[in-house]
Amino acid sequence: MSLFERRGFDAFVAGLPGRSFVDQWDGHVAKVGGKVVTMLSGEGAAARVVAKCPEESFEILTALDGIRQAPYFAKRKWVEIGSNSQLSGEELVHYLTRSYELVAAGLTKRLRQELGIRLSS
Repeated sequence: MSLFERRGFDAFVAGLPGRSFVDQWDGHVAKVGGKVVTMLSGEGAAARVVAKCPEESFEILTALDGIRQAPYFAKRKWVEIGSNSQLSGEELVHYLTRSYELVAAGLTKRLRQELGIRLSS
């Protein structure tokens, strides 16, 4: 199942503690603690996902074909990854998981506990 298809995207995100879904901004948005983790928009060849990434990954990712600064999110190191990008499925899972970890780390300790989120490190 592809993360660029709603079923695959939902199946992946469903495994993240404390997550919720909302349809907004012409996309299917996954949130944790009310904050955006990732978003799926478009279909088929036009499908893309948005994810937060560490600063060091941002420069590397945006240099690759099929990946660019996410519109409206770029100042906060978000990328838009097209289904035509060079990333493998495994790499995409890594970056979406990392996006979740970065966003969840910004939540209060109390909220993370309430949502059952345990971060490594």
